[in-house]
Amino acid sequence: MKFQQFEKRKDQSWTLLSTSQIALKSPLVLVFGNRFLLEDPTIYQEVRAMFPDGNIISGSSAGEIIGESVQNDSIALTAIEFEKSNYIIERESIFDHGKDATKLGVKLASKLPQKGLKHTFIISEGSFVNGSALIEGLEKEKNMTALTGGLCGDDARFEKTIVGFNEPPKEGEILAIGFYGETLEISYGQFGGWTPFGPERMITKSSGNVLFELDNKPALDLYKKYLGDKANQLPQSALLYPLSVKQKEKKESIVRTILSVDEQTNTMTLAGDVPEGAVVQLMMANIDKIAEGALRAAEISMKNRKSKPELALLVSCIGRKLVMDQRVEEEIEEVSEIIGNQSTISGFYSYGELAPFSGNKTCELHNQTMTLTLFSE
Repeated sequence: MKFQQFEKRKDQSWTLLSTSQIALKSPLVLVFGNRFLLEDPTIYQEVRAMFPDGNIISGSSAGEIIGESVQNDSIALTAIEFEKSNYIIERESIFDHGKDATKLGVKLASKLPQKGLKHTFIISEGSFVNGSALIEGLEKEKNMTALTGGLCGDDARFEKTIVGFNEPPKEGEILAIGFYGETLEISYGQFGGWTPFGPERMITKSSGNVLFELDNKPALDLYKKYLGDKANQLPQSALLYPLSVKQKEKKESIVRTILSVDEQTNTMTLAGDVPEGAVVQLMMANIDKIAEGALRAAEISMKNRKSKPELALLVSCIGRKLVMDQRVEEEIEEVSEIIGNQSTISGFYSYGELAPFSGNKTCELHNQTMTLTLFSE
């Protein structure tokens, strides 16, 4: 693989971060950045001028990961030339499917040729999509290879997210990148580092990703009781206190972030499904535990690898970033130490992370986790 990395800040020109500027053939160009900056159409025009034959994917983020740095209010660009393998990109709009993420997932998966498919990486809008339903649709075909990826972000505003493929980014877009080639080695890992606390409660009423009742009581009332004074800061304060959700038929608990609250109906909308009968518990974290979680995710992704990774795509959660604050780069440094400094690192902070649990191929929607997808040719 060959790489180039650039960074751009508001009202500034592009800064080359690579050691030298080299010509890349049909590169995959990943552009993650502040939503307001990406909404400027001249940004896409500039990237297209830089990479005339590139396939440009852009997505809004809640923080940009490039190298061992985490940036805010910037644009981070990583261009990748695959020398021995190839990729195919497909897109769908959630608005073309009546916001039915399952239906969209089925359609998107069907567009990727299955022959020789090694891995699928998803970059999705993060405002409307039910991530659990999207995964269900993508994995309807059981021969589908492993999925990883993430839901785009909008810092802590939760106003709107945008994604684009070979055009200026817009709302509602979901992209699938299929990777092909016998020489490709792709591995992945995810881990959180959050600690459950307080009593366990059963979900007694829910619909998809909307939570109505816990133990037959309004869920929002109970949640506000635990938050105390921080309840006035919802939904942002909910990022610091996600929910652990344990379903009877699944071995692992998943973490769910509250995306919005509805005062009139006394409900909470979460980033993924919260089925009735599942047991939930509040979670909290400290900086050291979160950094340790990133290290564990890196160790999982490196387990059983035959070759050193050349490219690392990181998707971490905005909740982790808010907790770590000025120390947020520590989790990227932990990852870099485990995977090796020979890897080119790119990624973003998200509203949801997609990755299987260790030892599985079935994808799950996560919140509050660090996820890695490692590539080598």
